Amino acid sequence: MKIEHVEYGKCEVSLYRSYATPLHGLRPIPESAFTGRENRLFAVNIAVHVLGHHVEAAYTEGDNSAVVATDTMKNFILYQAQVFAGSTLEGLLRFIAEQFLATYGDMAGIHIAGDEQPFLAATVPDAEGALIPSDRLFSRSRGDHGHARLTVMREDDGPALTDHQCGRRDLQLIKLTGSSFMNFPRDAHTTLPERQDRPLFIHLDVYWRYRDGDAVSRQSPVDYVDAAQVRDLVQVVFHEFNSLSIQHLVHEMGQRILARFPQLAWLHFEAQNRLWDTAFEANAGATGAGEAKVYCDPRPPYGHILLTVTP
Repeated sequence: MKIEHVEYGKCEVSLYRSYATPLHGLRPIPESAFTGRENRLFAVNIAVHVLGHHVEAAYTEGDNSAVVATDTMKNFILYQAQVFAGSTLEGLLRFIAEQFLATYGDMAGIHIAGDEQPFLAATVPDAEGALIPSDRLFSRSRGDHGHARLTVMREDDGPALTDHQCGRRDLQLIKLTGSSFMNFPRDAHTTLPERQDRPLFIHLDVYWRYRDGDAVSRQSPVDYVDAAQVRDLVQVVFHEFNSLSIQHLVHEMGQRILARFPQLAWLHFEAQNRLWDTAFEANAGATGAGEAKVYCDPRPPYGHILLTVTP
C-alpha cells in the first residue's frame, strides 16, 4: 500500500484577542456604511492542518518523533494571535501559517481556515445621554460572519501562498415581496404552483478570490474587500432587484460584486431555498404587498443553488 497524502491538525481553536490593530481606510462603496472597525475584540475560530510526508512513520510504524502534538499546535496558534500586529482575518491566518513553517522545519505546508466570531458592541448612553456603541461591552452574535481559507507552502525562497478563498457565510435573508418563480416546466410530478409574487427566504454563502492571490493578506486597506461590505452589497441587491428565481438573484449579485470590486477574480455562491409555506392569509388569492399572512417553516428538503462567476 502506498500513502498518497497525509495531513493532520487541530480544529475549533477559538481565540479572543483584545485590542488588535484597528482596520481603517477601506475604500467606501455606496451600498455599505462599513469602512473599518476598531478591533477592540478580534474573535476567530481556527482550524489548521499540517502537510508533509515527514509524519508518514506515525501512520505506518507508530513513530511520533516528527509529530507536533495538536495540543502544541493549539497553544502555538494562541500565542501567535497575541503577537499578531495586523487587522484582518486573512492577515492573521497567513501570519500563523508562516510562523508554523518558520518554527517547524519539517512541515511542507499549512492549510489554515478561520471563521469570525461576531461580537456586536452594546448600545449605551454617553455623558450627554446620547446612545452610542460601547467601547468595552459586546454581545455575541450567532449570525453571518466572515470566513477565509489559505494554503501556505514551503518553497526555496520562503513560504508562498498557493491558494486562498475568502467569504461571508450563514447569511439568512427574507424578502417579503418582489420575488417570483414562474414559467418552469410542468409534468405529472409537478405540484408547485407558480408564484408571481412571493416571500423569498434564502440561506446564502458567498466566496471570492483576489486577482493577486499573494496580496490577499498584505494589501493596503483601500484594496481590501471586507466581508462586511460584501454582506451589505448582497443585501442591497436583494432589496432592489425583482428576481424571477434564486438563480436570477445570485447572478445579479455576482455582477454587482465584480463591478464594485475589480480586484476580485472569482466568485462562488451557495444558496438554499428556504421558502416558507403559507399557513393562513386574510384574503385568499391576494398577492399585494401588505396583506396579512401567516407562514411556517417548510419540510426539510430544500433547493440548493450554486453559481461560480469570473469577470
